[in-house]
Amino acid sequence: MKKTLSILLAAALALSFTACGSSASSAAAAPASAAPSAESASSTSSASSYATTLADIKEKGQLIVGLDDTFAPMGFRDESNNIVGFDIDLATAVCKELGVEPVFQPIDWDAKELELSTGKIDCIWNGMSITPEREAGMSLSKPYLNNKIIIMTNEGVTISSKEELANYNLGTQADSSALETLKADPIYAKIESKLTEYKTYDQVIMDMQTGRLDAMIVDEVLGQYKNAQLENVFGVSEVDFGEDLYAIGFRKEDTELTEAVNAAIKACIDNGTAAEISEKWFGTDILVKE
Repeated sequence: MKKTLSILLAAALALSFTACGSSASSAAAAPASAAPSAESASSTSSASSYATTLADIKEKGQLIVGLDDTFAPMGFRDESNNIVGFDIDLATAVCKELGVEPVFQPIDWDAKELELSTGKIDCIWNGMSITPEREAGMSLSKPYLNNKIIIMTNEGVTISSKEELANYNLGTQADSSALETLKADPIYAKIESKLTEYKTYDQVIMDMQTGRLDAMIVDEVLGQYKNAQLENVFGVSEVDFGEDLYAIGFRKEDTELTEAVNAAIKACIDNGTAAEISEKWFGTDILVKE
């Protein structure tokens, strides 16, 4: 009798624990599987559907320009902490043609696509190169400036071929045109372990000056401008990674705004304003003309 009662009690206790465990697991799992779906759908929808027409820009009276404010001479801080540069002057002239005011908004360059898609900025205008990925993900303006990706070297370093890069410590900016160009080149696999990515080119240049780096891969417009400020302390290799066209990036849906800016740039070229800006920053007119 005692044995039978013990067996019945044990069975009842086991069923009780099984039921409790099943209920607790279900209760804990339910929020994890159900809660995020509505929020995720909402954020995805708002990012993908955001668009700005020319009428919207004119109504608010502003064009919000996203930029990396360390990318001289395109857009950077002067001694008084004002944002200045070639792109700043050109965007100001274009906004005058459009009848709006420019607002220059410094952004994290690594997150520029997110800043654009979520509507925090109206365009990316800061020496941004045309790439297949950007052509697919954005509405790009016509090319307005021709740049080149070059190799700048420290004293005593001579690089006569891309293959020789593997012998040196290299640096470039993360998510930059130079890095994208490098990754698209067959040499990248051979030099990847020697390449350090930095948040900004200013940090790259600092490590060049301290001798931590032997060479940097950089946009010609920035590299030559910075080098001039440093009394041409860096050499420029005879080897480069080819031409690099700059364009302005808008949301994929904002084709009307893209065309309006294209027309305004052409007006600035036709009336001579763009050439004056180019000569101010580069000493010559280097704008791409149709």
